[in-house]
Amino acid sequence: MSALDYVFGVVFIIVCAALVVLVLAQEGKNQGLGAIQGTIENTYWSKNKGRSREGVLKKATFVLSVLFIVVSVILNMNMF
Repeated sequence: MSALDYVFGVVFIIVCAALVVLVLAQEGKNQGLGAIQGTIENTYWSKNKGRSREGVLKKATFVLSVLFIVVSVILNMNMF
């Protein structure tokens, strides 16, 4: 194994651990009995979801999942 295999292996483990932590940090989508009353569409939080904590977690999860796939493909190509 070359040095790049070890480097990508370490990056892969870090990405996997970070992805697990981010997924567990997100709130569930179940609204329970609150869904019966309906949702208010024009609240501050519904307009600014991208800037909230959940929005940041969602974007970071997407970026890490793409990175996970890219590193997985690189590790399985055996180019190095």
